[in-house]
Amino acid sequence: MLKIWGKIMKDNKIVRDEVVQCDTHESYQENLKACIIELCYKFDISKPYWLPSNVNEYNRRLKTSFDQNNFIEEIDFHQFVIEELGEKK
Repeated sequence: MLKIWGKIMKDNKIVRDEVVQCDTHESYQENLKACIIELCYKFDISKPYWLPSNVNEYNRRLKTSFDQNNFIEEIDFHQFVIEELGEKK
């Protein structure tokens, strides 16, 4: 099961946040995609485009942020941040 914390940031403050869990019994990527789609639905925003910098950052830190460069339409916030929440080992 994958748990993702999504945050909408404006002026360095969290204006909305949600935690979603996905377990599609598919691959890790499919679970991540399902979580992002659910967060975008809850925040009523379009799905962001993953740029190479997002992929690299997420692979390194299990966290990445999306800004205006990741969206086609105008956004009314500064960043959409996703972070994987996992159990500490």
